Amino acid sequence: MRLISQISALLLTALMATTTFAQDGLADHKLALQISDNNPQKMNTVLNVAANVVRYYESQGATIEVRIVAFNAGLHMLREDTSPVLKRLSSFGASMPNVTFAACSNTIAGMTKKEGKAPPIVSLAEKVPAGVVDLMTLDENGWTIVRP
Repeated sequence: MRLISQISALLLTALMATTTFAQDGLADHKLALQISDNNPQKMNTVLNVAANVVRYYESQGATIEVRIVAFNAGLHMLREDTSPVLKRLSSFGASMPNVTFAACSNTIAGMTKKEGKAPPIVSLAEKVPAGVVDLMTLDENGWTIVRP
């Protein structure tokens, strides 16, 4: 029975490790940025912070991973049809591979219900079950969380 408990604990640990992000643990620094407002100025600020932090740490010879987590009204940042920063997102995908984007599936479901169809999300964004849970998981794994 004890062996089964140990194996179960090991499997649970392995499962939790695989549900965290592949980049976790490899970078010297890890930053998660929250966007939860449909505000072009805040969206641009989040992208500016991401770019500035990446440039700073790379100039120091350090590695950095940045994850931008969009939920609530901030999901508009990652919508192909309503994003005021769509062109900037495309350039981020091409020039900053260490910046990733997460789109909240709870918010997507709410928008789908309200609009009668699923909102188109940019292809560079990963859909996560819940934006806040994503941030909590990152925090629990040593990431710094900032809401610019």
